Amino acid sequence: MSIRAQVCAGPAIILVEPQLGENIGAAARAMANFGLRELRLVKPRDGWPNDAARASAALAGEIIDRATLYGSVADAIVDLNYLAATTARSRFLAKPVLAPDGAAAALFERHAAGLRCGILFGKERTGLENSDVSLADVIVTAPVDPGFASLNLAQSVLLFAYEWRKLVNPESLGRSLPDAPKGAGQRFKASRPAERHELIGFFEHLERELDACGFLFPPEKRDTMVNNIRTMFTRMAPTEQEVRTLRGIVANLRRGPWKGTGSP
Repeated sequence: MSIRAQVCAGPAIILVEPQLGENIGAAARAMANFGLRELRLVKPRDGWPNDAARASAALAGEIIDRATLYGSVADAIVDLNYLAATTARSRFLAKPVLAPDGAAAALFERHAAGLRCGILFGKERTGLENSDVSLADVIVTAPVDPGFASLNLAQSVLLFAYEWRKLVNPESLGRSLPDAPKGAGQRFKASRPAERHELIGFFEHLERELDACGFLFPPEKRDTMVNNIRTMFTRMAPTEQEVRTLRGIVANLRRGPWKGTGSP
């Protein structure tokens, strides 16, 4: 892989003495989900290449194929300018401690400046050694329940990869398909958001009927009741189709049993 390709791939995900091939494959899959591409392995217990890792990676086989193998943590990080180390244990080391989102931000800032970055993940049973953590610039710890703080290796990678993706492409949500969500927010299809005059028309229609049936009583409380009702429906952010449906409901309740008369 060229240096430029490595930079474009984001920070290196470094698995230190991973035990199960299945966990390596699941970690690669988590990387692929969120756009990370560079996987480094330090002394995987069951050797390399590993068929179980490839099977668990599913469609992330390219990451498995391009994974690089190292004999020590020192060898795996020799080209990096900035390194984070994940751990759930108190280490009594004088290092900054960041949550996954803070770590992603710190790595993203340096990555954007052209620096080479990486993040260490320890073996499943015991995590990273203090000697490994001592080589890192920062410690990364997820805000897990202290009564059950142990995370699966792939889960740990997923937490960081998710936070990384939010920084790299915050507008992206879902699959890259024509009808897939492209960003957070309200989804509009056939019906646009109602315009104010349509909402006001509905409010006036509803309030006429509520006055007629005696709901807006006593008179001195009418304004407060009307404001509360309007606030409730405005908070819904209804579409123009929904407003027409609501007006149809009010009209047909006024008429009595529905006979297919439609909305006004």
